[in-house]
Amino acid sequence: MKTFTEPLKELKEFNEIRDNILKGTLPVQITGCIDSQKCHLINGLGEDFKFKVIVTYNELKAKEIYEDYRLYDKNVFIYPSKDIIFYSADIHGRAIVRARLQILKRIIEKQDTTIIMSLDGGMDRLLPLNHIKERIITVDMSSEIKLKEFEATLVRLGYERQAQVESPGEFAVRGGIIDIFPLTEEVPYRIELWGDEIDSIRTFDVSSQRSIEQVDKLVIYPAAEITPDEKQFAAGLKKIEEEEKQYVKTLKAQNKTEEAARIQNIIAEFKENLEVFQGSVGLESYINYFYDNTMSFYEYFDNEDTLFFLDEPGRLIEKGEAVENEFREGMIGRIEKGYILPGQMNVIYGYKDVLNILAGKNSLLISTMEPRNSYIEAKRKYVFTVQSLASYHKNFDVLVKDLEYWKKNKYRVILLSGSRTRAKRLSEDLRDFNLNPFYSEDMDRVLQPGEIMVTYGNLKRGFSYPLIKLVIISESDIFGAEKKKRKKRYSYEGQKIQSFTDLTPGDYVVHENHGLGIYRGIEKIEVDKVTKDYIKIEYGDGGVLYVPATGLDVIQKYTGSEGRKPKLNKLNSVEWKNTKARVKGAVREIAKELVELYASRQQRKGFKFSPDTVWQKEFEEAFPYEETEDQLRAIEETKRDMESDRIMDRLICGDVGYGKTEIAIRAAFKAVSDGKQVVFLVPTTILAQQHYNTLVQRMMDYPVSVDMLSRFRSPAEQKKTIERLKNGTLDIVVGTHRVLSSDVSFKNLGLLIVDEEQRFGVAHKEKIKQLKKDVDVLTLTATPIPRTLHMSLIGIRDMSILDEPPVDRMPVQTFVLEHNDEIIREAINRELARGGQVYYVFNRVNGIDEVAAAVAKLVPEANVAVAHGQMSERTLEKIMFDFISGEIDVLVSTTIIETGLDISNVNTIIIDDADRLGLAQLYQLRGRVGRSNRTAYAFLMYRKDKVLKEVAEKRLHAIKEFTELGSGFKIAMRDLEIRGAGNLLGPEQSGHMDAVGYDLYCKMLNEAIKSLKGEEQEEEAFETTVDMDLDAFIPSTYIMNEVQKLDVYKRIASIGTEDELMDMQEELLDRYGDLPAAVNNLLNIALIKSICHSVYVQGLVQKGSEVKLMMYPKAKLDVSKIPELLQKYTGSLKFHAQANPYFTYQLPKSPKGKSDTSSIFESIKKLLADFKSLLKQA
Repeated sequence: MKTFTEPLKELKEFNEIRDNILKGTLPVQITGCIDSQKCHLINGLGEDFKFKVIVTYNELKAKEIYEDYRLYDKNVFIYPSKDIIFYSADIHGRAIVRARLQILKRIIEKQDTTIIMSLDGGMDRLLPLNHIKERIITVDMSSEIKLKEFEATLVRLGYERQAQVESPGEFAVRGGIIDIFPLTEEVPYRIELWGDEIDSIRTFDVSSQRSIEQVDKLVIYPAAEITPDEKQFAAGLKKIEEEEKQYVKTLKAQNKTEEAARIQNIIAEFKENLEVFQGSVGLESYINYFYDNTMSFYEYFDNEDTLFFLDEPGRLIEKGEAVENEFREGMIGRIEKGYILPGQMNVIYGYKDVLNILAGKNSLLISTMEPRNSYIEAKRKYVFTVQSLASYHKNFDVLVKDLEYWKKNKYRVILLSGSRTRAKRLSEDLRDFNLNPFYSEDMDRVLQPGEIMVTYGNLKRGFSYPLIKLVIISESDIFGAEKKKRKKRYSYEGQKIQSFTDLTPGDYVVHENHGLGIYRGIEKIEVDKVTKDYIKIEYGDGGVLYVPATGLDVIQKYTGSEGRKPKLNKLNSVEWKNTKARVKGAVREIAKELVELYASRQQRKGFKFSPDTVWQKEFEEAFPYEETEDQLRAIEETKRDMESDRIMDRLICGDVGYGKTEIAIRAAFKAVSDGKQVVFLVPTTILAQQHYNTLVQRMMDYPVSVDMLSRFRSPAEQKKTIERLKNGTLDIVVGTHRVLSSDVSFKNLGLLIVDEEQRFGVAHKEKIKQLKKDVDVLTLTATPIPRTLHMSLIGIRDMSILDEPPVDRMPVQTFVLEHNDEIIREAINRELARGGQVYYVFNRVNGIDEVAAAVAKLVPEANVAVAHGQMSERTLEKIMFDFISGEIDVLVSTTIIETGLDISNVNTIIIDDADRLGLAQLYQLRGRVGRSNRTAYAFLMYRKDKVLKEVAEKRLHAIKEFTELGSGFKIAMRDLEIRGAGNLLGPEQSGHMDAVGYDLYCKMLNEAIKSLKGEEQEEEAFETTVDMDLDAFIPSTYIMNEVQKLDVYKRIASIGTEDELMDMQEELLDRYGDLPAAVNNLLNIALIKSICHSVYVQGLVQKGSEVKLMMYPKAKLDVSKIPELLQKYTGSLKFHAQANPYFTYQLPKSPKGKSDTSSIFESIKKLLADFKSLLKQA
């Protein structure tokens, strides 16, 4: 980093401050510093220190400093503060704890770290570092683990036991295998035991659950900040109980019976929660009961190796005061109403205590102007002379003039650009002006006077030190707004587990040949001394079907549209066959339509757009965010379509806010560059307004005209717009279905962009079809399109799918708590204080006005409005419009907000009676906030009812899972996908989808499309059964969890090749340990079954040494080759020609030293391989 730090050593003040640091005459005060330059100075001063702690006055500022500081040092972290609400949630997400522990880990391991935090991060009471050190578990190859004790320890450390590890802070135990995902690691670990000793430690991939690589050791840090041991635990609970008794007595003496009852309930529930979710209950507010000595985060550091930098001390004091007051008021409000015990009042340090701690540390006070009161006395004061640079606003000539002046006066100049290609281009552009700059990424190169260096890096604003003639210019000074950088996401490409979407007994299933039944569980059945697992399915007339677990490939979980109970079929009835035939017909129809449509589009020639222009490049680089990989791919595909002479018809799917609009805007710009007109068609007036604003903003610097057609425009304005479209002076029009009216015509339409097509009515869709005829079409949708469907439609509809969330989305902090007016008031006040807006969801129309009134009473200064689906469209539009433009602070609404609105200013959502909403809805609602770079909050409120405890507990557990985006998310996705499938294929197909269930429908569609495109002829369906004289099942000691067991059965059933068999063996060995013989048999039988099916063997029965192979009567076999085959197996293979022909085969004796089983499998596989010679050559 010498490029940046060497010049500082020429400054007298800089050197004196360094001396003060060495002699320990601190704190010193430094004034005259400005924005980005503070980081430059901090980095220079702190060069020889292991830890640098930068304390600033709010989270947003911390983020800004973080972005700037990364230029000099990559080991920089933000230490998040907890807010007061954190202390009152029953259950909270793990995001904060995880970020904090990652920093504690670095402190304990003494790694060089720069920590950025706001003052209140040090106001929490924490455990001393050595407490945390004592709790760290190190596992290496020499460790011994007693499973039971180890499990108990993990739970006490705050880890949660699950059946399968999916997110940080969970662990799972299966037999001798422990999976654990420590909060401080990026990937989970798998420990395999041999008795108590460790056999291996390896990392694994969450999505496929397969191992990645071996490691030598694993360090497990606690998953919670407060982890009392048994003794402290018991003592703490005792203290709480004593204080509760005392307090209840006091309250009753004051006639406050309601409050007394409340605190008793709350404490009882707290104790109950402790038993159920031991590690994940928030103990924060009870810390004083469990520990006597607590400390502030600032006390973790000593003066040998740490420097503290206090950013703007005056504002730090204001922040500290504000936090302390908010906390005190909140706590007083709670104690008066009996929500907390008196001992919980004192959970944070006052800001003066914290500043006193900092005054005793190596602290430097850094500010722009002399602070009025800094509370900390500075021993020395220094003033720096720094100037900020005027912004060039893309005016290159002015920049060149300045550079010439600086060069003449022997300044050293560093130009920073956020992308390497742009940096190189910048240095080339400047070369034309005889400035001879050079591009280099060597940050240790010491600049000579008069040199201009262009390099890669990001800074918010540039600055200069006139006294030492150093200038640093950032890209945003030259080009305006700065780009937001994205972190690289690592993805391990494992095989995704095709989950059997959690079948539980009582679920509806579809058997391809017998229809709809109810799944009743797995049963072990022994026939002739051979044990196998069977799936039990109950049908309409009480009939029961047992399906061997190997035959799982013909069973799917039934998923139809929401809420309707399907009718059960009867076993062996005609009804199912008819249903299937009907659906098959319908599927063929739609497949035919799709294929024909595709073919006709292929034949017609469309307009060929020319390749990208320089403008296009510039336009795309002005996008203020870094694109995701998916986005870049989608843009690439779209452009390729436009440049070909085929007519584009591309569908882009991705969640709201995943950057679909940007793809559309770039395509629109491309079309306009070629003199074509663009229509952007949207379903609602509000969306039109939003897209219009975005377009105008993005096209600002280019000669592109954009206008809008919707109800928000007066008839006169509309008329003018239509006129301009006709004569070609308008390039882009954004509009609702008004654009489809007959009076709208275009001079030269080249591209149609349709947003959320499924929300247009049938008549409008027809009109869209007319418009589509010869123009390129880009359709955007936020309803995810199911994978299965995507695969089968891939040849018919071009699709791009965006899965990757944009970076800079802060995770949503989710809190689950009992309905509590105090907290609602606090949450709303806090959001309004930072200039944001709030959603309050109450999902019943009657009573919604009372709720709104109650909210308005809680927060009298806020402007509260109500929105629900029973209002007239105009009223609703007006309210939504006011909300978007910021006139309304709190919107109390039903769940209608889940559809597509993207308002980045709303960062708090309060959901009333959250336990009554489905997970899919919760997930979507929660996705409405957290769309900007501020932390967003979601409060899930539930009311305590007198219902059965376990029901409520289950619900909370589900919601709790949801706070971590766990498996609830998968269910939600499933619901959405079905909706997506319905939208894609039209309403009449949804009925058919319900009739046979979604999975089977997709399977049929796939087959139909393939056969129409002539890829493979539909074969007559026949089922193959394999019955062998061997135990073949998964013992419950091997895979305990029934859901996982089914999942594995299902995947074993689909084994088709020797490679897949090996792969499955590897995976099972990896996830569950050594394979029992019965499991190995199961795998081999599955493979044999699949080979049998390919050579038309309908049944294979092996008893002792005799194997009987029943052939399928309509088999497409070449009969003339049978004698040849029989000859090859002289005597041991016989053919019986009957109405149902079959072969019999005598197994050879097994060679010495080989087990019977494996030689049986080998002989049968060899025989079946020879059967392949009988197949008719196509």
